Amino acid sequence: MRTLNILLLMAFLFGCEESEPRKPVQRKSGSYFKESIERSRKLLEAEEKKIQEIIKRDSLKDYTHSASGSWYHYLRVNDSTDYTPQTDDIVTMNYNLLTLDNDTLYSESEIGTLSYRVDKQELFLGLREAIKLLKVNEKATFLFPSSIAFGYHGDNNRIGTNVPLKSTITILNIEKQQDNLED
Repeated sequence: MRTLNILLLMAFLFGCEESEPRKPVQRKSGSYFKESIERSRKLLEAEEKKIQEIIKRDSLKDYTHSASGSWYHYLRVNDSTDYTPQTDDIVTMNYNLLTLDNDTLYSESEIGTLSYRVDKQELFLGLREAIKLLKVNEKATFLFPSSIAFGYHGDNNRIGTNVPLKSTITILNIEKQQDNLED
């Protein structure tokens, strides 16, 4: 009986210690994010190199670099107006989507004529920004790195992961909205 009392006393004394918190199994070092950023940087660098090669081969055209990161040249210019689409304007347009090697992903006839409310409907970033650069009756060809095209995700159909795109866009009409008529 005495041994049992001693055992109970020892269990009571040692069992009442404060619990010590467990140490984390893993520590986040941020290396995954650093590696992801580095992969993205190298991908963009390779895509920009390919775009620069296309521009160099197409020396008869004058390419312009946009603020959003695309390159473009005009096929048809409209000097009779200065108005470019503003937020909420309705733009009627045609466009196609090709790879940088000129393989057709979506033809202009397949996409059809599109009415788009500027900055209020879903289009990929490069196309949204390209529309704002063109005036009515203008036509231009744009080269988009994958980061402003469909990116890592693609379109779940014909456009795969990290595919840079080429697109010829024609603005057929711009329906100005009331707020923009004053400008």
